[in-house]
Amino acid sequence: MGDAVLTTFGLSIGYKSGKGVRCVASDISVCLEAGELVCLLGPNGAGKSTLLRSLAGMQPPLGGEVRLLGDDIYKLAPQDLAKRLSLVLTERVDVGMLSAYTLVTLGRHPYTDWWGRLSPEDEAIVDWAIKSVGALHLASRQVSELSDGERQKIMIARALAQSPMVMLLDEPTAFLDLPRRVEIMQLLRQLARDTHQAILLSTHDLDLALRLADQVWLLTTNGILHVGAPEDLVLSRAFADAFKSEGVEFDILSGEFHLHTPPKGEINLIGEGIAALWTVRALQRVGFFVNQFASSSAKNTIEPQNFIEIISNSEKVLWRITNNKTVYTYYTLSDLIKFFKSDKFAN
Repeated sequence: MGDAVLTTFGLSIGYKSGKGVRCVASDISVCLEAGELVCLLGPNGAGKSTLLRSLAGMQPPLGGEVRLLGDDIYKLAPQDLAKRLSLVLTERVDVGMLSAYTLVTLGRHPYTDWWGRLSPEDEAIVDWAIKSVGALHLASRQVSELSDGERQKIMIARALAQSPMVMLLDEPTAFLDLPRRVEIMQLLRQLARDTHQAILLSTHDLDLALRLADQVWLLTTNGILHVGAPEDLVLSRAFADAFKSEGVEFDILSGEFHLHTPPKGEINLIGEGIAALWTVRALQRVGFFVNQFASSSAKNTIEPQNFIEIISNSEKVLWRITNNKTVYTYYTLSDLIKFFKSDKFAN
């Protein structure tokens, strides 16, 4: 990892209006380091976008400082700021009939002359930026024809073409399907490594952030910013506390969020492997606590004699239920769950 590129000192963020001042968060002293991917997380309304705008020089802070490579970001000339920091916003901007290549060239605007002419060096950087996001095949297409995922790659390429030291992105995966969200997050992580930039993005993709971020900035609704490795924030319970809400809780053992469902009792399950894993998830989803046993020899020790046994081979899987000495056999988890919701099941 590298040195601090963007640093805040006692930063307070919020809004001034005719009704007074609304402080969203205060006393923020953090830094972004070169080569790191940092994910900004927090519940809706915590102020993630406000913090990003303040770091980007778009919204004056209520107090404190934001320094970019040692300079006060709010005293930098716009052209100098654009050479150091790039921004990718969630909002879809209407770019008319521009091609993807032309849109990326706009990232070189801080470096071109009054006429906007590209030098050979500028063109080489544009080509590199497009190649870096894996979008060479998109360069000649109109932006209006691109899918959301393709468009986001081009917007990231435009930001890269600015040759910044810091890239800020506000929910870059908000409108993408799961495979594209994974692709964009992995791309940003690799770009941080390859370009030695500091990349900060806000996201609601909590699982991806826990898996891919070097650091997490966790902004809570009471204005506290927790900073640390993803695992540190999980172990300190800051992560679970920040997202605690009625009906939902973070499972520190699995790293997943679970819905609270009314408890329906315990189920004994005999089986292992993939089929057992997804059987446990299905039963937990409808409110059962699952006692899992690997071997069928456990049938003689289970009290009472109520259990599910998974029987599988290379061709099929079936679930055999023994319930009050009556045996039922099902061939899908859907039918299995229907049984436990029916009057047939006696716990």
